[in-house]
Amino acid sequence: MIGKKKPGQRLAFLADADVENLAECLVAFANGDGGLIVLGLDDNGRSTENIWEEEAESALREAASLCRPPVPSRWQQVEGSKGTLIGINVARSLELHSLYDGRVLIRSGTRNRPVAGDEILDIANSKNSAEFETELVPGAHTDDLDQEIINEYLDRRQKRGVAKITATTELLFEIGATDRVGNPTTAGILLFGKRPQMFFPQSSVVFVRFPGNEPRGEEGGIGYGRRDEITGPLARIVERAWNVVFEEMRVGATVNTLEREEITEYPRFAVREALVNAVAHRDYRIKGRRIEIRMYANRLEIISPGGLPGYMTVDNLVEEHFSRNPRIVSGLYQWGYIEELGLGIDQMIEEMVQSGHQPPLFKASPHLFTVTLSNKQERPSPPKWTHNMNERQARALTYVRENGSITNREYRQLCSDVSAETLRLDLVDLVDKSLLLKIGSKKGTHYILK
Repeated sequence: MIGKKKPGQRLAFLADADVENLAECLVAFANGDGGLIVLGLDDNGRSTENIWEEEAESALREAASLCRPPVPSRWQQVEGSKGTLIGINVARSLELHSLYDGRVLIRSGTRNRPVAGDEILDIANSKNSAEFETELVPGAHTDDLDQEIINEYLDRRQKRGVAKITATTELLFEIGATDRVGNPTTAGILLFGKRPQMFFPQSSVVFVRFPGNEPRGEEGGIGYGRRDEITGPLARIVERAWNVVFEEMRVGATVNTLEREEITEYPRFAVREALVNAVAHRDYRIKGRRIEIRMYANRLEIISPGGLPGYMTVDNLVEEHFSRNPRIVSGLYQWGYIEELGLGIDQMIEEMVQSGHQPPLFKASPHLFTVTLSNKQERPSPPKWTHNMNERQARALTYVRENGSITNREYRQLCSDVSAETLRLDLVDLVDKSLLLKIGSKKGTHYILK
């Protein structure tokens, strides 16, 4: 059921079977993490015209002919509020695709963005890492997979609403965990292996707790307060890493509306998202270095081997998404550790800021990616409402308090008789006054209370 879902990183709505728009979506999804194209809906998810199967098939054939090389896709029925719609499922491709006119596109939020130069090279180079997931693991056999872990995955997958496949062996092949005869791949061992670290020692995680703000022991000497090595298949690593961090986090409480509310040193979602991202997106081809979780008195650092994949940069983390390990990401999504692709970073920022912390610090180098969460809580005194705040801005702040955030489009709907440029300047002014915090950029921009 498409329900109230909105277009995004892996979902596109097309009001009609326009060949050019369809070709652009095919190329953009194939170059990224794949996605679903739904015909017969506008950008707001409202039904438009009826599109017949013959019309859709003809448009898809023409669109495919505009792609270089052709983009594989398959039909998928989509249940809408007013009946069944035509969907086109596009898988992530191991090839780089362009349109007939030479444009290379990737999916950026709700639009298909052209890329050029170094970005094209980055996308092409990243295709090799996805192949690593499906490489057979020397010395590994079917017996090295843990049936209990597989059963848990199948159960979680079914609860996600994915149709059950009767033959487990067929499913493992379909998701890239084994080859056709059952020999485990890299993704299969990492997700379902009995002892993944026997084949990939670099897949474990090291947690270290330091008593101060520097990597030293008590009184400045060499050492640490606690050190744990976390092993197992990736889902277990996520669970165990969270448990260790939670054990070391300071936990307080407050009474809100006569109920006791637990307050952790760091927002739960922010910590979980940083941990899951590190496990899902690290470069498992890099040997000799593991994910490191370093907890200091004033901050939590999660260091992941491998720089940002593909065309990703620190500047576009919020509005764009690209997976180095699409099969591992899909596996953790089915497990429930990833709620919705591409939505975690902005929520992590919001959770930190709403809890009174500084926004997360992201640092990328060619071989490492680090997320730093600060536990310093800043509770500034309530802002002084200046006499020059206009009525529109007051309405915007009220809207944010009631709904959690506001976008430019929502502000225009609140004040439909005012020009878009005036409203944009209103929001800029509220940011300058430190009343609102801007999250994201371009079409993904929204504002929250600071």
